[in-house]
Amino acid sequence: MTTRTTSRAAALSAAGLLLTACGSSGGGSGQAGPPSFEGRGPITYVAGKDTTGTVQPMLDRWNRAHPKEKVTFIQLPTDPDAQRQQMIQNAETKSDAYTVLSLDAVWTSEFAAHRWIDRLPEKRFPLGRMLKPVVETARYRDGLYAVPGSSDGGLLYYRTDLLRKAGVARPPTTWAQMTAACAKVKKLSEAQGMSCYAGQFQKYEGLTVNFAEAVNSAGGTVTDDSGTPHVDTPEAKKGLDFLAGSFEDGTIPKEAITYLEEDGRQAFQSGKLVFLRNWPYAYALAQKSGIKDKFAVAPLPGLTGPGSSSLGGHNMAVSTTARNKATALDFIAFMSSEENTRTFLEDASVAPPYASLYDDKALIGRYPYLPVLKESVLRAVPRPRVVQYGDVTSAIQQETYAALSGEKSSAQALRDLQKALKKAVAP
Repeated sequence: MTTRTTSRAAALSAAGLLLTACGSSGGGSGQAGPPSFEGRGPITYVAGKDTTGTVQPMLDRWNRAHPKEKVTFIQLPTDPDAQRQQMIQNAETKSDAYTVLSLDAVWTSEFAAHRWIDRLPEKRFPLGRMLKPVVETARYRDGLYAVPGSSDGGLLYYRTDLLRKAGVARPPTTWAQMTAACAKVKKLSEAQGMSCYAGQFQKYEGLTVNFAEAVNSAGGTVTDDSGTPHVDTPEAKKGLDFLAGSFEDGTIPKEAITYLEEDGRQAFQSGKLVFLRNWPYAYALAQKSGIKDKFAVAPLPGLTGPGSSSLGGHNMAVSTTARNKATALDFIAFMSSEENTRTFLEDASVAPPYASLYDDKALIGRYPYLPVLKESVLRAVPRPRVVQYGDVTSAIQQETYAALSGEKSSAQALRDLQKALKKAVAP
């Protein structure tokens, strides 16, 4: 359920491979025909490191109720690129060590096209009660290949106490307003040494997300519905100029070039940042920190008004080469149920896929960010939904990082990126 960096990848992968022999036969194939979803017994759940501490308790509930079909949690690194690499390695070696995969929502097309995951029976899951943009991330062509376990929309976290004291009445809706508000806050004695803003700018999937959000929030697009790239444009340049210029003028601190989600969250919680772009999971953790009740969230700002988040979230899929697929389907239904996604919302502020949870008055009373989060998800723009996603995100990270670090101008980086993306998506 999480996407948040550890160096334990090799050890975890090895531990996962030791599980290959576990479980009864049935279901694993890799053949072109429809999967049978047969076989019951132990399975594995493979996801990024659980920084919220909420996944294992949920698995314990399942294991107590299904002692002959227990689930072992295989935690991969917090870096999504490392997660994807290990999942692909498992698929290419046709290992049955991984059963249920927690996929970043943007990986569905790639994994389905390569037949690394099975097409799922749609009638098994209450898709009609989920937000439509979220369900679409689980589809490839005319089939369902995964089930949404969570959604995600980027949010602007901001220090309410400092903005109020600086005379800023409301959160910014544009980049210029954010910069102006930050300048006022930094005049306060208690804000000395604070930086204005940060997101995720290390060379990994988070950089792709932040780049796409900047481009979309400036009126541009990374790829169109057919997968054709459009990054060598004035709109895309305005988006990348905002990020690169913010590093140059100090709006974004230099150290943020190394930030992943957790780095930014910790910087915000420790009083180093006035504004932070992050996912909703950070809300619950920040409420347990020294800035409890001193922050709030708003939609991401853009060039001329509210911006657009990249559509995030995680979908659960069944590895084509897994065993015990009947158990796997039941487990996915369990994890993606409205009841359990509500629990993840309550315990870890993980964005749920179900529309009703965003409109629940009791929940809004306890989690006032829900209306903002719903708006973020509904306004979100998917990252490029292309089969060659690995090549696409790698090119985006390479060229964006070059611009942010000053190795290239924004214009040159975007020209080079346009060429790289055209090559990546070419038939």
